[in-house]
Amino acid sequence: MSATAGHPPLLIGELFRRNAAVVPDRVAASLEEATLTHGQLDELGNQMAWTLRALGVRWGDRVVAWADTCLELLPLFVGLSKLGAAFAPVNARLEPAEATGVVALARPTLLLVDAEREPVAGRVARGARVPNWGVIQTPATGTPSDALDLSPDGLSPRTEHYVEHALRENDPHVLFFTSGSTGRPKGVVLSHRANFLRSFQGVFRDEPEKTVCMFPLFHMAAFTLGLSAWQTRGEIAFVRHATAEAILAAVERRKANRFYGIPLVWSRILEVDPERYDLSSLRALDTGTQAVPPQLIETLKQRFPGTVTRVYYGSTEVGSGTTLPDADVLRKPGSVGPASPGAELRLTEEGEICIRSPFLTDGYFDDPEATAEAMRDGWFHTGDLGALDDDGYLSVIGRKKELIRTGGESVAPSELEKVLADCPGIAEVAIVGVPDPDWGEVVAAVVVPAPGGAPDLAAIQGHCEGRLAGFKKPRRLAIVDAVPRTVATGQIQRPLLVEQLQSGGLEMERER
Repeated sequence: MSATAGHPPLLIGELFRRNAAVVPDRVAASLEEATLTHGQLDELGNQMAWTLRALGVRWGDRVVAWADTCLELLPLFVGLSKLGAAFAPVNARLEPAEATGVVALARPTLLLVDAEREPVAGRVARGARVPNWGVIQTPATGTPSDALDLSPDGLSPRTEHYVEHALRENDPHVLFFTSGSTGRPKGVVLSHRANFLRSFQGVFRDEPEKTVCMFPLFHMAAFTLGLSAWQTRGEIAFVRHATAEAILAAVERRKANRFYGIPLVWSRILEVDPERYDLSSLRALDTGTQAVPPQLIETLKQRFPGTVTRVYYGSTEVGSGTTLPDADVLRKPGSVGPASPGAELRLTEEGEICIRSPFLTDGYFDDPEATAEAMRDGWFHTGDLGALDDDGYLSVIGRKKELIRTGGESVAPSELEKVLADCPGIAEVAIVGVPDPDWGEVVAAVVVPAPGGAPDLAAIQGHCEGRLAGFKKPRRLAIVDAVPRTVATGQIQRPLLVEQLQSGGLEMERER
């Protein structure tokens, strides 16, 4: 669907231009003590667009950013929005070998990294066959001779607004990487229109949103929260690490009125002495992503009187699929609510949750088979299983897919099983997710020892070092005589293992 004749298209770059015109001196983003105003963000975005244009980046290209949370990523995000090239952030926790495969998937024109990843960036770029690479933060030793300098000091001096006349609202805006049940990464394509609609908050807000972000800047939620705040001419405060202290200090420092936290992070926050920080500015306390214990909602209500609490269910592909409003969080414990405004919800005969809305993904980049499997007749099939009550409120009761969701990150069992296949002392291994009130699920390895082998959790984690990101490593270990499998196909009976681990039928070694 294109923009109606006579009406401007929904382009993300225009959001920054308009904010800079109206509130140029208002803070748009912060990280610890460093800040960027709306005027600075737009100006740096224009400089980045002109710089990238001079380097040969064009409308329809993709630029990958492999970097941890830093304010230098924001001008890149803005500049690419204006240029019409897709912004594709890669998980900063990935090892170089993992990152190479993900970068190659995007077929980018350019790879940009932060100073920490600069020593291995050339190797990753060559492995992924990326023609150029550069740094967005100048390393302490200076930018290496074979890298492009796209740090703030290396940008074009041109600050006039960059306008790409070929850009349309349905063009790709971002490419976020997510893992499938096979462990093969997929690039979720989101258009300018989808991201605008996901973050638009209406025209009747009486104050700008000032939110603190617990998510790293390679995560879809970080940019959705940022765009949501910027739609109100507000600001977002990022933190380097999602510790309770860092988050609460940011709330106090920036006088934030909103915070979205997964249940694990909220649990950590509630352990902190409430007198240590001034949190009186908070108005909205949001959560979701995974199962939310009803007692957590009750505690938030007691600790923060006068605030609203909302529960969201969705994904990178969907955005917000359902929303449980504040009026229902105590009345409907365990529910994730009815369909979000603008979205439709239904269950298949087997109970799979399906979502349809104007802000769904356009599909998976260069993966028509995965797109066809997930997108059917306009409905996105989530792979989650759900149940609807008599009022149409959804509860998530399980998962059709085997993907493990731990602390907001995705782990594919098959990927980890392949890595552990040659681990000393292991004859056979099955990876499962064990439900956990803090993490949603924790990764558990169920192992059959090799003759004479005695694997322990530390050794298994050490075997993964340098091969897998830290969040993918097992945090529980159970030793068995045999992995249960189906008779007909030999498939691992993961639900049976999870049941045995939960019931205490299998003894688990836990991460210290």
